[in-house]
Amino acid sequence: MQHLADVLHRSAHWIVCQAIQDYVEREEKREAFKQDARRAWEEYQRNGLHLTAAEADEWLAKLESGDNASRLRAKSGPFDCQPAATS
Repeated sequence: MQHLADVLHRSAHWIVCQAIQDYVEREEKREAFKQDARRAWEEYQRNGLHLTAAEADEWLAKLESGDNASRLRAKSGPFDCQPAATS
């Protein structure tokens, strides 16, 4: 660690503090992602509204190509867990 500190013109203490800060930020983002996923799952369980990956991909492709893609509307009903067909 001292070699890295010397190369970076920082103290070993600074490197440790930076590593801890980076770790905490990364874990906070991971936890926020997990909480968002949990909330989305709970909302789906309540109302059943969803989009398939294929529908989302098609809509994003339209946006990317500059087409005037209207806002997606989630649908209710059984969720098909089958993977989208690939060409």
